[in-house]
Amino acid sequence: MLLSIITSLGYIFFGLVSGYIIQQLVERKLISLSISLEKLRKRLQKIGLLFFMPVSFVGALWIIQVENLRIVALPFLGIFALLLGGILGFVMAKIFGLDRKDTGSMFVCGSFSNIGSIGGLLCYLFLGEKGFALFPIYKLFEQVIYYAINFPIAKSFSDEVVEKESIASQLKKVFTDIFVIVALLSIAIGAFLNLSGIERPEIYKTINAIFIPGGTVILLISIGLAVKFRKVLIYFKECMAISFIKFLLIPFSISAIAVLLGYGVLEGGLPLKVVIILSSMPVGFTALVPVSIYDLNLDLANSCWLVTTLGLLIVIPILSYIVRLI
Repeated sequence: MLLSIITSLGYIFFGLVSGYIIQQLVERKLISLSISLEKLRKRLQKIGLLFFMPVSFVGALWIIQVENLRIVALPFLGIFALLLGGILGFVMAKIFGLDRKDTGSMFVCGSFSNIGSIGGLLCYLFLGEKGFALFPIYKLFEQVIYYAINFPIAKSFSDEVVEKESIASQLKKVFTDIFVIVALLSIAIGAFLNLSGIERPEIYKTINAIFIPGGTVILLISIGLAVKFRKVLIYFKECMAISFIKFLLIPFSISAIAVLLGYGVLEGGLPLKVVIILSSMPVGFTALVPVSIYDLNLDLANSCWLVTTLGLLIVIPILSYIVRLI
């Protein structure tokens, strides 16, 4: 398990540091790229999310054996974790007496989590392909929550007067988004192959061994391309509050529900282990998107993202220990 800890931290910080180094070299004009950093970042995200991750999802879901209907509750635990995080972020902002824009940033940071690029990798490294197969099920409605609920709420904290979109319009945007379509399609294909009885080729295990960490590193490099180290100390209090929410309150609450659902005794406790890992993720970099476009406090959000991501140095070994106990 020590090797898994070192490997996971290595992948995460290699990706982030590589992206940040490229960013600094370009900004200092030590190297030049044929495209802008923003275009490169988006291109890498498309490669990771539209190629590497779907192939991994299909391969993992192809071999998973779900013999208990209680697994159906897994994506709803994912929904509750995201909603709970946003509520707790809002509550903390009110306790601190923050202004409107800061409160909006705290809500976003509390809700948006790095389930995709880091959570999936940890499930794979700690629990193997069977654990990774439950990962897309847990995050099934993640994008729906972000675009249909979190973005409109974030917008409500903006000073701008904006036209309110209908729920139907918001959902249409979600389900016509190429990333959502590809993710749902890959899950459907994986489930179909699983139920078809067709045996998965042995080489797929090797493919996933390359694609899962490879896709994660590509996504993390894209994140590193946009990292900004600014004003972290100014928002130390807010960063600690979000860390408390992300690494203690949400995991404890979601894991307690998972235990009540009997996840601790299903398949050797595998679903519970997955829930513990995925509910303990840091602020997702996507949190900076609504904060930026709705003119909330970007420095606060960036600081919370950075501090919670660095917090993985402590959290990952703890998660490894907890998973071994189950």
